[in-house]
Amino acid sequence: MDRKVINAYAKINLALDVVRRRENGYHDLRMIMQTVDLCDVLTIEKIPEGIELDGNVPGLSYDSTNLIWKAAALVKETFAVKEGVKIYLEKNIPMAAGMAGGSTDAAAVFNGMNELFGLNASKEKLCELGVKIGADVPYCIMGGTYLAEGIGEVLTKLPPVVHCPLLIVKPDFDVSTKYVYENIHANELKSHPDVDGMIKAIENKSLEGICSLMENVMETVTEVKYPRIAELKRIMEECGAMKAMMSGSGPTVFGLFPDDESVAKAEAYIRAQGMEKQIFRASFTDSIM
Repeated sequence: MDRKVINAYAKINLALDVVRRRENGYHDLRMIMQTVDLCDVLTIEKIPEGIELDGNVPGLSYDSTNLIWKAAALVKETFAVKEGVKIYLEKNIPMAAGMAGGSTDAAAVFNGMNELFGLNASKEKLCELGVKIGADVPYCIMGGTYLAEGIGEVLTKLPPVVHCPLLIVKPDFDVSTKYVYENIHANELKSHPDVDGMIKAIENKSLEGICSLMENVMETVTEVKYPRIAELKRIMEECGAMKAMMSGSGPTVFGLFPDDESVAKAEAYIRAQGMEKQIFRASFTDSIM
């Protein structure tokens, strides 16, 4: 095999809690992470030497600052891979959106190069390497439904979530993850998600229970600075979403809908407003390979 095409799936958070801030500035989190079928596509080819990276997004840095490049370099160094790789990125996941777009691309490189070069590395080994690139990378290597703790790298597998139609909307602005983390204070939060209750709802296959417990404490920062996030949540719910919430540090908003008719209604309404250009229908997915 000299070429591997691999999908890099986006994630959403069904629950996101900030537990405390560590002395080193990082935050301890408790999150329910879920893969959705919106994905980037990476084509990885063997070449005699080096790393070559290109893609379909003009202006994106395709050099050693890119997480894809960093992941490829780390694989080559760790496993003493003599050959090089040429990687082409077809970008579909919104960028700077709270959907782990960069992390999932890096994860796809770990999984793809592992297969392409017959490295036979375990998922545990790949996750050990992945956290050196980013806190979300280990989760993206695994994919599916997980409880994520620590800075996001401590993973506990959960049963698959009950499937339903999703609408994903990226507002026409970016949110700085650094800004959100600098302005969220765990000890001042008035409420925290019932993550354990969410786990039970997932185990009981209760979509109603999942929706009732969805909460993201980072909204307390982003909705103040960007009211459009709260507005999108309201619009989705008025159009029939069982629940709408922001993913990660934002600004992407997603809604869980009971049927295709209601998700189509919400999509048509938001598109007619003309304010958002990145709107996707999606569904949960359990496997990334």
